[in-house]
Amino acid sequence: MERDLQKVLIAEEEIRIKVRELGEIITRDYQGQELLVVGILKGSVVFMGDLIREIKLPLQIDFMEVSSYGGKTTESSGAVRILKDLERNVEGQNILIVEDIIDTGLTLSYLLDILRARKPGSIKVCTFLNKPSRRKVNLQADYNGYDIPDEFVVGYGLDYGEHYRNLPYVAVLKPEMYT
Repeated sequence: MERDLQKVLIAEEEIRIKVRELGEIITRDYQGQELLVVGILKGSVVFMGDLIREIKLPLQIDFMEVSSYGGKTTESSGAVRILKDLERNVEGQNILIVEDIIDTGLTLSYLLDILRARKPGSIKVCTFLNKPSRRKVNLQADYNGYDIPDEFVVGYGLDYGEHYRNLPYVAVLKPEMYT
């Protein structure tokens, strides 16, 4: 796998420190409240697992799976589909959406519209990675790990063709692997 990588963008230890910082900030912001952490499958699983261990509050978890990509592609199709919905009523609950990466923002914007219609008490977004240069909608995360350049990244939950998710760091994939 490592021969497929151009360079390591964010090292394992840097990730650990950033996740701890995010957990501390979220704990402070929601002090005295309960939280429903909603992971967006599949990419957020690694980040979310680490993050919830750093949030020192009563919380519950649930998952949604949405897709605007298909198979081995690096570009969103623009058509968003819900593949797995929440298993509970979220009315009145404090929701924290956990994303692996915000790219164009189209998928997350669609998801936020759906969840807002369900009348949660509050809804915020925590993303591990952010690519502001690719944004097509006006959207910002409430909690942001790293802003990254417009490069195709894998690792720490992010994949290409369902591979590389298990890398403990974030790396840039060599262009010849996906072109």
